[in-house]
Amino acid sequence: MYSISKTTHPATGVEHAITCNFFNRAEKCLVVAGANIIRVFRLIPDVDPGKKEKFTESRPPKMRLECLAQYTLHGNVMSMQAVQLIGSPRDSLLLSFREAKLSVVEYDPEIHSLRTVSLHYFEEEEIKDGWTNHHHVPIVRVDPEGRCAVMLIYGRKLVVLPFRKDPILDEGDLIENPKSSSHKTPILSSYMIVLKSLEEKMDNIIDLQFLHGYYEPTLLILYEPVRTFAGRIAVRQDTCAMVAISLNIQQKVHPIIWSVSNLPFDCYQAVAVKKPLGGTLIMAVNSLIYLNQSIPPYGVSLNSLTDNCTNFPLKPQEGVKISLESSQVAFISPDRLVISLKTGELYVLSLFADSMRSVRGFHFDKAAASVLTSCVCLCDDNYLFLGSRLGNSLLLRFTEKESEKINDISMLEMSLNSSNSQEQPTKKIKLDYLEDWMASDVLDIKDPEELEVYGSETQTSIQITSYIFEVCDSLLNIGPCGNISMGEPAFLSEEFSNNSEPDVELVTTSGYGKNGALCVLQRSIRPQVITTFDLPGYENIWTVIDSTVSDNRAKTETEGTHGFLILTQDDSTMVLQTGQEINEVVDQSGFSTQGTTIFAGNLGSNRYIIQVTQMGVRLLQGLEQIQHMPMDLGCPIVHASCADPYVSLLSEDGQVVLLTLREGRGTARLHAQAVNLMFRPQIEAVCAYRDVSGLFTTILPEDVDEEAFDNDSSDEPQIIENPDNEDDLLYGDTQTFQMPAIPVVKPQETPTKKPPWWQQYLQEIKPTYWLFVYRDNGTLEVYSLPELRLSYLIKNFGFGQNILHDSMEFTTIQGSQQNEPVNPEVQVREIAVVALGHHGNRPMLLVRLDSELQIYQVYRYPKGHLKLRFKKIDHNFIVGFSRIGPKEEDMPSMNDTRLCMMRYFSNIAGYNGVFIGGDYPHWIFLTGRGELRAHPMNIDGPVKSFAPFNNVNCPQGFLYFNRKDELRICVLPTHLSYDAPWPVRKVPLRCTPHFVTYHLESKTYCVVTSTAEPLKSYYRFNGEDKEFTEEERNERFLYPTQEQFSIVLFSPVSWDTIPNTKIDLDQWEHVTCLKNVSLAYEGTRSGLKGYIVIGTNYNYGEDITSRGRIFIFDIIEVVPEPGQPLTKNRFKQIYAKEQKGPVTAITQVSGFLVSAIGQKIYIWQLKDNDLVGVAFIDTQIYVCQMLSIKSLILVADVYKSVSLLRFQPEYKTLSLVSRDFRTTEIYAIEYFIQNNELGFIVADGESNISIFSYQPESSQSLGGQKLIRKADIHLGQKINTFFRIKCKTTDSANPTKQFSGADKRHVTMYATLDGSLGYILPVPEKTYRRLLMLQNVLVSHIYHIAGLNPKAFRTYKSCVRMQGNPARGIIDGDLVRKYLDLPVNEKIEIAKKIGTGAQEIMDDMHEIYKQTSHF
Repeated sequence: MYSISKTTHPATGVEHAITCNFFNRAEKCLVVAGANIIRVFRLIPDVDPGKKEKFTESRPPKMRLECLAQYTLHGNVMSMQAVQLIGSPRDSLLLSFREAKLSVVEYDPEIHSLRTVSLHYFEEEEIKDGWTNHHHVPIVRVDPEGRCAVMLIYGRKLVVLPFRKDPILDEGDLIENPKSSSHKTPILSSYMIVLKSLEEKMDNIIDLQFLHGYYEPTLLILYEPVRTFAGRIAVRQDTCAMVAISLNIQQKVHPIIWSVSNLPFDCYQAVAVKKPLGGTLIMAVNSLIYLNQSIPPYGVSLNSLTDNCTNFPLKPQEGVKISLESSQVAFISPDRLVISLKTGELYVLSLFADSMRSVRGFHFDKAAASVLTSCVCLCDDNYLFLGSRLGNSLLLRFTEKESEKINDISMLEMSLNSSNSQEQPTKKIKLDYLEDWMASDVLDIKDPEELEVYGSETQTSIQITSYIFEVCDSLLNIGPCGNISMGEPAFLSEEFSNNSEPDVELVTTSGYGKNGALCVLQRSIRPQVITTFDLPGYENIWTVIDSTVSDNRAKTETEGTHGFLILTQDDSTMVLQTGQEINEVVDQSGFSTQGTTIFAGNLGSNRYIIQVTQMGVRLLQGLEQIQHMPMDLGCPIVHASCADPYVSLLSEDGQVVLLTLREGRGTARLHAQAVNLMFRPQIEAVCAYRDVSGLFTTILPEDVDEEAFDNDSSDEPQIIENPDNEDDLLYGDTQTFQMPAIPVVKPQETPTKKPPWWQQYLQEIKPTYWLFVYRDNGTLEVYSLPELRLSYLIKNFGFGQNILHDSMEFTTIQGSQQNEPVNPEVQVREIAVVALGHHGNRPMLLVRLDSELQIYQVYRYPKGHLKLRFKKIDHNFIVGFSRIGPKEEDMPSMNDTRLCMMRYFSNIAGYNGVFIGGDYPHWIFLTGRGELRAHPMNIDGPVKSFAPFNNVNCPQGFLYFNRKDELRICVLPTHLSYDAPWPVRKVPLRCTPHFVTYHLESKTYCVVTSTAEPLKSYYRFNGEDKEFTEEERNERFLYPTQEQFSIVLFSPVSWDTIPNTKIDLDQWEHVTCLKNVSLAYEGTRSGLKGYIVIGTNYNYGEDITSRGRIFIFDIIEVVPEPGQPLTKNRFKQIYAKEQKGPVTAITQVSGFLVSAIGQKIYIWQLKDNDLVGVAFIDTQIYVCQMLSIKSLILVADVYKSVSLLRFQPEYKTLSLVSRDFRTTEIYAIEYFIQNNELGFIVADGESNISIFSYQPESSQSLGGQKLIRKADIHLGQKINTFFRIKCKTTDSANPTKQFSGADKRHVTMYATLDGSLGYILPVPEKTYRRLLMLQNVLVSHIYHIAGLNPKAFRTYKSCVRMQGNPARGIIDGDLVRKYLDLPVNEKIEIAKKIGTGAQEIMDDMHEIYKQTSHF
């Protein structure tokens, strides 16, 4: 049983977030981590730089997050911190990984990736002290002054990592002179502190934090020496304690300088308070305590639960009834924090201090209700990032609303803490009435005493500020995927409805509580076809904008609408005018229709149209020809590229002509200039590019004087004339050496302050123009336009190197030029440079070879003439550009390699990007979010030409030619968001979804949801029966919550609940399982009918016996209500009766219903709307899932692993066949099917997948009693749901080609609790062996981020010592996929090492990709 496991959708949850100077000192970045993915964002203003909007510090622009980098690691990030190491111009990240690994990484501009600074590994047996089960998170904390970091390992030991600090230099000199300390490592050798040696009782560490304001690094440790829990409060309470230890790194001594004991038992977090206050906040679930050395503690209770559970002196906090359980905090100013509660509310907590700087009061202000957070992090001033695993992560902007002052501490104490306070209500009223009242407005103040307060400075006055929060941006999260189901999309154009393979989409439950949602996922793009024309013989299409028709309608309507559609074939061109309808232009027009058109486009801001034919160029305005310029180059033009106002032409023998549009008085003319580039080696591809990103520059923006940004009078900062540029002097790129000019000191009238950080993004950037030229010996040259100065030269272009750098830095050009063409498989066929991203700030270089596509992003690099480099982006898709036309003979006139397969579009459904044609068409989007998205469009087979098409009847649409010569006019369906790893639609439910299943007959989804409601009653056991009890407590008591379950029908048409289909279950009744099962039914031909079956349990408490119910529903069609067509479906309840125990799992076997009730499994027959028992068997502890295939039933136990049962209907017996003897906590099960082999896939609670097999003839199986573990792999993410689907049997580009064995193979897909999707696919042994050798070579060949070993990461993990070795046997698809991203020479070298050809490995991987390209 050989298989491969691969992730197809990355994890989207966020667990850690920090801000640091990731790239350089100039800008702060937000670094977020979730599961094994790290993403780096920056804040950019969400404005169009073209519009001249005025922003000031008081009215800043709205910000959004732009992703600058994403890294996938071979390990889950457990803890993340940032530190500035000596001699480094940026911050390093400290990442800790499972058990006890610590990696220090930092961004490296040479490779535009993470470089490992140092690795620390503490997993030796003697450090573990003989323990085998390590559930402790390795917590990392960094000293605020950056002197050292500590990591808690195994919950019992502390590793100290000292950092070198240079005592001679002060901070300012550090940056200037990095060489002084570069020979020494910035990290000194680490040492370990055993916590028991500090304090005998130290165990069960809850949290550790560095304190502010101490001379030496001082670490606070919050711990619980002897544990207790809520049920033992009566005999043991106040069990927590804290100590502060001072770390003397030189002497390696660490005395305890301060300790507090008898803290409440529910303390869960310590927060260090910054200077001037200092000290720490100890956050407990029901109380909040401020501690500082040498002053008495100050604590408040947040609800009345503390009355009974602690003796710590607490004052009740008036007007607040909250619980801080699993809340997240972040400081927004030295004395204010934002607290995000587990219910999603945001509170601003203000600390009030007296004149002795000790905290003497708290004020809670409920500011907003938001997402359920897993981390909170302050970005630049006034921005707060809320990271979430349960919903979308949010970027919030907070602004101060108004302020209030209270004078005199005694009055403050009264107002905050006295229980009979009259202050609180009146103050609230004042807040409500005086919305815009500011404290400085003296006229509004009536009370003379209050006025006196503002006048005098001696009395202490305290300001209460309330904040307004607004959402600026969000990061999509589809996790945690609890339950996933396949269904059919409601909208599918009828052109595609008769495809042989059915079209399916995925629906998954995601989120929790008010973040609950359904996510509808479609991996591929399904265009919505408006109309189709059959046009045989045509090869290429263009659409151009006609500027002459915008007279009769409003300007905004017609702006950017395409007026003409130009189609071309071997010997003629057809021009269609596109308005309300599409007509051929028959009468005399300026377009050339006799020969082949090479290119058509717009010039002069869409006022003119240019048409390039093989022999000449025409310039038109509307239908009227302005200029015809015949080109006599001795051979035909084969390619043209346009960057308004320049057009570059390429002839067949490699001559380049540059045309420039010049507009005189009322007339426009094209001027041609022959470009005298070297004639040999032959030029094969050209591309003109207009840059608005500012990256194509010879000057670094950091070197620009500060004044250039300050004076608003000059629109353009004068950068070009600035010679004081150290880099130019250093590398001698300026022509002559000049002394730096003495900067002119301007007389300053007012002291100018530094402009806000976002000002730099609002500078308008002057466009620059560049010509990219590729020669057949594998060099790419970049020329500046219009001077045609060679600015950048890349050798071995197309070999797929990771970084493309400027070869002109190192070599002279003439001497070392080899002129032979490179091999055809690395010969570049087409290049495209496009400006994507937020208003074109992310230039991308796309390179098309015969069988692959390489995508490079431009990034800023401080050395060289042009301050940039190209970094290859790993993309996860395959392309192919085989001969597409139906004709076999190669026609010389239409040389297929010159067809433009990469088409840029600026506005299709509001997105800009690139369409990749060919055998496997793909859409590539890169929006302002900054992440590259590639979505396949394989529903219509190969696409040979594409053009955007904005028309009255097809707004922001597109057209394309498929292989059958059909021209389809389409739009992108807008109900999906395409700026996501897969196109997705998130349907908010605002309640927790538990299960979703698709009902095939009615084409609806059945969803089980629940809402949490506070509960004042419960059932108590009185000896023989349960009795209902109501409880009344005081008003500060927090009542527990109870889930109220309900069942609804969803329609995939509108993604709304179908009206009147909601069924509420009883109070206390929980749904444990939901399935669509096929039961025996006489009325259908197959003898089976689909029913929705639900199993429930009444959760009364541990004293009362559990009972449950089985519901059987049929979804019937009724006459819909007028005006509501969706109400044609509703539930019909067939059966609902109480069972003898809790119903925990449901399935069907040969038309019978199987249910797990308590510790038994029953088989029922549905007869006359009643269930009749057929057979039963006893089971283990708690059956959590059952799956059947034919007459076999696979049973998963929550603790005792899996068992295999067999039902024999003729004898009506149910018997145990075999089971796994190990104890494993099972999350999900599914079958593994290849030909005639059946395996059992099991996902467990430690993020592993195992595959079991029933082999009675094997000696290990004890005669078949024991299931044999054939394969296992560690995923690092917990799987809660599987489903199976048949493999794709044919290639979408070549329907006649069958994959061998694929028709008898199923792919098992999974969804994880971190929001990722993936699959396990059976592979033939030959493929497995080849990929296994490849995997073993890649483990040591590829550079792994943070020094993590993929083999160790993928090894089966278990906290219980296992007998036997891990079985492995599953290829790590994510690792072997990286082979496709390697440069050509490395591919060949690795293939040689394992004794095969690079092409065979690639064919294997492409076949796996094509077999699993569903949805």
